[in-house]
Amino acid sequence: MKLFDFEFFIECFPKILAKLPVTLLISVASFVAAVIIGFIVALIKIYKVPVLQRLADLYISFIRGTPVLVQLYIICYGIPKIIYYEQVNFNKMLAVDVNLIPGVIYVLVAYSINIGAYEAETIRSAIEAVGRGQMEAATSVGMTGAQTMIHVVIPQAFVIALPNFGNALISAIKDTSLVFVAGVIDILAQAKILGARVFNYLEVYIAAALVYWGICIVVELLIKKTEEYIKRYERSIV
Repeated sequence: MKLFDFEFFIECFPKILAKLPVTLLISVASFVAAVIIGFIVALIKIYKVPVLQRLADLYISFIRGTPVLVQLYIICYGIPKIIYYEQVNFNKMLAVDVNLIPGVIYVLVAYSINIGAYEAETIRSAIEAVGRGQMEAATSVGMTGAQTMIHVVIPQAFVIALPNFGNALISAIKDTSLVFVAGVIDILAQAKILGARVFNYLEVYIAAALVYWGICIVVELLIKKTEEYIKRYERSIV
């Protein structure tokens, strides 16, 4: 018995990397959906929309107060049960066979809802950080509320929120390691499968860790370059 089988370690690397597209699809797609959800929830909280504000507070509190794994289980078991209940009691208005729904759909829904709660607070704080004087100036030159939001507030809020967006995306990439519970084979799930065949778990887990690490380094570099590109016209304060 070897302490570390280097040959197996090298051999399993390409097989683990083959699942990289699955991990990237889940993390990027759910992050984009989460930003949309977060923006809507942030606006509801900023403008204090009656009833919806209470629901938004409840949504954020529940998501932030429960583990993502529990939320994943709720979605994976809840959606099929709701669809089945509707088909039995309401004449099959939803003509969907739950057995044919890919596990990745449940995963995308769960992660979008989870990340959206955190991004709502990030976006809200970023929008509120934009000076009210700029909004008043935009209004004084005849811009509508929507035009002010699109052309003045959102670009500045995006710059403020960008570092937090980067952290959220990195967290989303790492959190995809839980998707195996929905039957989705990602990087970590592939590592588990390969390790179970020959009981060499240390090698495959180290390989998976290096892959995750590499992805996060690339994302950090991209966020850094994006920040530098956006701020290239800013004047330095002497």
